[in-house]
Amino acid sequence: MKKVLCSILLASSGVMAEIKPTDDNNKSDIRYSLNSSGSHYVKFTFTNQAWFRFNENNPGTTVLSDPASNTFDIGLRRTRMQLFGQITDRVFFYTQFGLNNFNKTNGFPGYNTAGTPSNRKVAAFFHDALGEYEIQRKGNSFIRFGGGLTVVNGLSRFSQPSIGTIMTMDVPIFAQATVDQTDQFARKLAIYSRGQVGKFNYRIAVADPFPIETNGAVPPVLGGNAVFAQKKHKKQLDGLLIYNIFDTEDNTTPGYMTGTYLGKRKVWNVEAGFIAQKNATWRREGADTLYSNMNLWSVASYLDMPLDTEKGTAVSGYLGFFHMDYGKGYLRYNGSMNPATGTTLPIAGASGTHGNAYPMFGTGNVTYAQAGYKFKDGLLGSQGTLMPFASVQRSDYERLKDPMNLYNVGVNWIIKGNNAKLTLNYENRPVYKNGVVANELVKDGRKGAWILQYQVSI
Repeated sequence: MKKVLCSILLASSGVMAEIKPTDDNNKSDIRYSLNSSGSHYVKFTFTNQAWFRFNENNPGTTVLSDPASNTFDIGLRRTRMQLFGQITDRVFFYTQFGLNNFNKTNGFPGYNTAGTPSNRKVAAFFHDALGEYEIQRKGNSFIRFGGGLTVVNGLSRFSQPSIGTIMTMDVPIFAQATVDQTDQFARKLAIYSRGQVGKFNYRIAVADPFPIETNGAVPPVLGGNAVFAQKKHKKQLDGLLIYNIFDTEDNTTPGYMTGTYLGKRKVWNVEAGFIAQKNATWRREGADTLYSNMNLWSVASYLDMPLDTEKGTAVSGYLGFFHMDYGKGYLRYNGSMNPATGTTLPIAGASGTHGNAYPMFGTGNVTYAQAGYKFKDGLLGSQGTLMPFASVQRSDYERLKDPMNLYNVGVNWIIKGNNAKLTLNYENRPVYKNGVVANELVKDGRKGAWILQYQVSI
């Protein structure tokens, strides 16, 4: 079947593709070799994540103007195609095309900010498009420079995740700090350098942020709380430094960092990262407009290693602390692939509070942890094995009287590595309302969501 697919993909060039195995995640490559050794190549991949979800909606939620205390929806969380390759010993290119968060409310409310009808058929776009040049290599050490539209990022490994290898149901999205505000789904127009020097892996980038006015939504109103500024745009500086205690990680694609190796590598890292931008946000204080610098940094540790190589058991874990300073009072609600469209109970100083949304981003401190255990290979016979997991996020944001505690627990049915798996997850999130103190939100109960994800990947 794979050979047939390869033939179709490359029929226009009149050549046949080779299928070569890789070491990570039990994957097979669809690639065309450009030289006899296969060191120069072009490779194609495809990943689709379908969600089937039952959600307890936030108070006041409406779906297409109808009240809805809960919803069941079907959607495509991510659908991606990658085409990349090593053209010469030093020249590498990478592109990714796809869509995200595609369900029945995609494109609602039916008209964009220009007043023209929305179109559910135009959600796909280029996530990445870049070129890279390797200036030095010695053993496993290398230094590369590149530029274009890229996910190469600072702050943390979850600011640039490999979506096909996520261990939990989803990544901690707060770590993609400016997602769809001044970037394109966490990608930025940037020049960068990345490399492996001994035990150290680094990436540093200078990005040119997108104006907030171009993200497809009405820009937030200038008021007493910091929001992304519409004037005095400055470049953004990103950096991440990782120390590899055991094995080094795969560095083929720019930026993207593996969620779990499923016991195929022995990895233990410590990391520190940052994102900094001058005059990133603004707010109104009396008659004055005040600008604030965005300063975000984190320290974390990541562990992913086999316990018994013969049985295939493995563990995976992550613990990180994040300092998030967007400016005074910054708070942003967000809900992944939100199944709702509005609310009858708006919260002052916050927007998009309907459906499954919660205060995902804000000025303050965040602690995030996740852990998982992979059972032995063949636990389910020819149908694979299981990997249960859990995660917790504690966000102590300025405007929240009560910290935002988010819990997820679930299990992966690993049918064939990360090429085919089913994930069942339960998420429990807090609900907030306006407090007695002005500009303060207080907790008002909790809501939950059950999600079944089916991932296929080649």
